[in-house]
Amino acid sequence: MGASFGLGMIRRWSSIKNSSNGYKRYFIILFMNLRGIDLNLLVVLEALLDEAHVSRAAHRLNMSQPAVSSALQRCRDLFGDPLLERGRGGMTRTILAQTLRAPLRSILSEVDALIDRGEVPLDRIERVVRITAADDPATLLACPLIEDISRTAPGVTIVFKPWQGQEAVTREILDGATDIAIAVLDREIENIEIRKLIDVDYVVAMRRDHPAAAGFTIDAWLAWPHVVVSGQGDLRTPLDAQLAASGRRRRVGLTVPSFQLVPRVLAQTNLIAMLPRQSVATKVEFDLVFHQPPVSVDGFPLHIAWHARQNRDTAVQHVVEVIRAVFRETGV
Repeated sequence: MGASFGLGMIRRWSSIKNSSNGYKRYFIILFMNLRGIDLNLLVVLEALLDEAHVSRAAHRLNMSQPAVSSALQRCRDLFGDPLLERGRGGMTRTILAQTLRAPLRSILSEVDALIDRGEVPLDRIERVVRITAADDPATLLACPLIEDISRTAPGVTIVFKPWQGQEAVTREILDGATDIAIAVLDREIENIEIRKLIDVDYVVAMRRDHPAAAGFTIDAWLAWPHVVVSGQGDLRTPLDAQLAASGRRRRVGLTVPSFQLVPRVLAQTNLIAMLPRQSVATKVEFDLVFHQPPVSVDGFPLHIAWHARQNRDTAVQHVVEVIRAVFRETGV
């Protein structure tokens, strides 16, 4: 029964969860087919697929490693698939395992809501909350977020994950690989809650005694080499195309992968950079000066996002509110 039932359960859930009679039909399936299945096995499977590591899953579940290894084998028998395979860098998820992650989380979330054991006080919750963010917001958030969480929810552990692009972060939210994302999300996405944090604008930054700082003009701006921030090592950005359209060009003297590297470089060189204001506004130790860009440059809204299934997750919602408060209070 194992493989056909396991896959069938996931497919039936995916097809009925949004229909008008979805929940009624789901519970008929549940009572007819789950008599021989230990639902705790699905809890272990969620941790295994999330961590892709037996020892970490065991630690997260407060179980022994042999018990989790045994559960993994039972899951493999149930779904007729290895689920986790050994590779050079550790264990990797199979294609089926990747497709199971989102519906599995939805199923467990609905079962948890059905049982409704009462809300656990925030200061007694033990939970890992994963946040995907670029280096700028992560740097801004880390200290005030941890300060608040250590006081209000000491059992919550924060994990920052690197930003790898809008498409990747959308998949992470939908698959459950991350709990919260801080990103530019320029469209509505089904099952993802999106709220604006701030409107980001750009400034031109340089050291205070830079030759271009006095009487700053477009000619002075373009007379000195620029710093570009690019995770892919790009030398050109949309700004270069904008300048070319008006018959101008700039020289890029340095490309770095992180905004956080730029202030120190600016403080010690004649390089100039155009950066989001919050990247440098708080870096007072570097004694930089800021100018409005001498060409029209559009800013962008920065959003916070999470999966709709986590609207009832006390820990995630608390972290969301702390993040929003940090951005409101910084005023950047």
